[in-house]
Amino acid sequence: MTSAPIGPTSNSSAVASARKILTRLHEVMASRSHAQAKLNTVVDVIGESLDSEVCSIYLLREGMLELFATRGLAQEAVHVTRMGVGEGLVGTIASNSETLNLAEATAHPDFSYRPETGEDKFHSFAGVPIVRRERAVGVLCVQHVDPRRYEEVEIEALQTVAMVLSELIANAELVDEEEAAGLAAALTGPEKMSGLTLVKGLGSGVAVYHQPRITIEHVVAEDTEAERQRVYLAFDKMREQIDRMASQAEFGIGGEHEEVLSTYKMFAYDEGWSRRINEAIDSGLTAEAAIERVQQRTRMRMRQIDDALLADRMHDLEDLSNRLLRIVSGQLGTAASMGLRNDAILIARNLGPAELLEYDKRRLKGVILEEGSLTAHVVIVARAMGIPVLGRVKSLRGRVREGDQILLDADQGLAFARPTRDMVIGFDERYAKSRERQAKYVAMRDVVPVTADGERISVLINAGLREDMPNLSLTGADGVGLYRTEFQFLVAATLPSRERQTRLYREVLEVAGSKPVVFRTVDIGGDKSLPYLRHEDDMHEENPAMGWRALRVALERDGLLKAQARALLEASAGRVLNVMFPMISEPWEFDAAKAVFDAQLAHLKTLGKTLPESVKYGAMLEVPALAEVLDILLPKLSFLSIGTNDLTQFLLAADRSNPKLAERYDWLSPAILRFIRRVSAAGREYHVPMTVCGEMGGRPLEALALLGVGIRRLSITPAGVAPIKELVRRVNLAEITQAMEGWLANPPANLREVMTAWASERGLLAD
Repeated sequence: MTSAPIGPTSNSSAVASARKILTRLHEVMASRSHAQAKLNTVVDVIGESLDSEVCSIYLLREGMLELFATRGLAQEAVHVTRMGVGEGLVGTIASNSETLNLAEATAHPDFSYRPETGEDKFHSFAGVPIVRRERAVGVLCVQHVDPRRYEEVEIEALQTVAMVLSELIANAELVDEEEAAGLAAALTGPEKMSGLTLVKGLGSGVAVYHQPRITIEHVVAEDTEAERQRVYLAFDKMREQIDRMASQAEFGIGGEHEEVLSTYKMFAYDEGWSRRINEAIDSGLTAEAAIERVQQRTRMRMRQIDDALLADRMHDLEDLSNRLLRIVSGQLGTAASMGLRNDAILIARNLGPAELLEYDKRRLKGVILEEGSLTAHVVIVARAMGIPVLGRVKSLRGRVREGDQILLDADQGLAFARPTRDMVIGFDERYAKSRERQAKYVAMRDVVPVTADGERISVLINAGLREDMPNLSLTGADGVGLYRTEFQFLVAATLPSRERQTRLYREVLEVAGSKPVVFRTVDIGGDKSLPYLRHEDDMHEENPAMGWRALRVALERDGLLKAQARALLEASAGRVLNVMFPMISEPWEFDAAKAVFDAQLAHLKTLGKTLPESVKYGAMLEVPALAEVLDILLPKLSFLSIGTNDLTQFLLAADRSNPKLAERYDWLSPAILRFIRRVSAAGREYHVPMTVCGEMGGRPLEALALLGVGIRRLSITPAGVAPIKELVRRVNLAEITQAMEGWLANPPANLREVMTAWASERGLLAD
């Protein structure tokens, strides 16, 4: 009995063909043959079905991937050809648990030729991991003489078969699952782990895995309709849970986290997702296997997405898949549902916002993720809950056991599992100092930042979330020097309506009271791409930071800027509106953006609307070219802000996201400080207030340098306000200005070292 080859085909015929393959495999698995004979039959079935000359199965044995069965390669190579995990194409698939689909196998950098297999005449190659308990225990691959990429339906068929093979292999005990799991039980001694700081903070507790492994025991369905009904019921229950959580969020009404949950609910009700699961059931899979099959497809696509925002949205879908799988399998015991008995550090590959909300935040002291990014929905919610989060920590299951003690230092991007007594003592001291420092900084809320020689310095905060605004009164800052309006766009599923924007801006102004707020118009594009606002070329930008972003997007998509202008003007009725345009490189861009606001202002006037008391327009200097035309631009401005994050990478040609260039990306470079000094002098000449926005101003040594080159206004993260106030009160402006003049006239080999010594001698950097 043979089945028709799967080629380019319709979706329905692909499902039918996959069902044929599963039916044959079910017969193979039910036969009385021994395991080796079953695998030999499987490779024949797959090879015939995909019209592929070669089909091979490699299994993990004693730490090596061993060729266990093949159709098309030399039979003498079976149980002889072995390669390490990470070695060759097969080893790469197992190491990364990812799919490869190559028209020319030899062109791949990881290709490794094995002459004993006789594979030299085959060009095309496709392979998928055979996964068991979230670990690759083998690889299923096909090869073809003609160079061609396999069709998507063929790859999906391979992935479906790999799931069936996982069950067969486990039942036949062909692989050592403890070995595949990384021998986690043997973990002893302290483990230092580094990652990406997603939400700052310190926390300690026992390691709790968010989600125990769900093992799918049965892959091939006996009754397709029964499986479909199980999925329908699970969808209903999952949606009910999501609706209930969204209505019972404990950390306040209103805010960006509500929009996050709105987007999350949109995924829960997505018909395309449920349709794909149904199609997988039609192909002959059980409900659990169908959900896992679609989830694997999502993971594969996530690896192919360079767009960080889209990848984060795919993580939300994976979170829902996990929830649905637990419901349909009856394995409902997440750590949240069982309750946290002690202070805990939550461990997960990734986490959705709704799942985070299930935890008792009195016990939850931190989160560590294998994945995660700064724009992820869960990060926005965690920030609102005040929970530190560390992301991008690799191979957590192989390094941390359930119940291990964890010290989480998200401030430094570090975590320690099974710490020594000295580590615990050191951490406790740091935590105590942190609490003391916070209490001390709270006491400084009403302290006015005046230098030792009597000059008033303005210290403002950067914000972007509604939840950031209470920091204005908590820190005693002079105002909001930078409100990043794009955050509202980043967390929304669709373009925020003008009414929604107006409501947010009005609430921000109401919280600020008499203190000024500088709204930066939306800075999207580049690495902050929106799935609902696509440009035909923006997926392929080689240098997104210097590409189609910020004001460039807003001026081209003028409806976007018009709606935001109207929202800001209406929200500021009877108040002063401070609006700033980002990524200005030439004066005409400022003129064009201001013209949009002027037109909307005139329109509101004709409608008889209450207008702002006044509108002050500013620009953000991030593009170095703008410094050459300040004589043209400054007379038009009410204020100018220097965005040091982008400005530094542009001036030094050092990508700030590239760890290899970390030492080159130095705010205390004489070139950077000379540049800022020149811009600051121009601002004084034209009587235009000058503010530095960005991380540079929030670091004491860098802030000292900025004061020395003439900057008198700093807009920084709220956590930095008190330390900078403390620095300001200690410094003598005349003294640092004179010292900076000398250093910049004749720069030392290491200005950072020289400044640190100078400041330490005067007690300026004392804690």
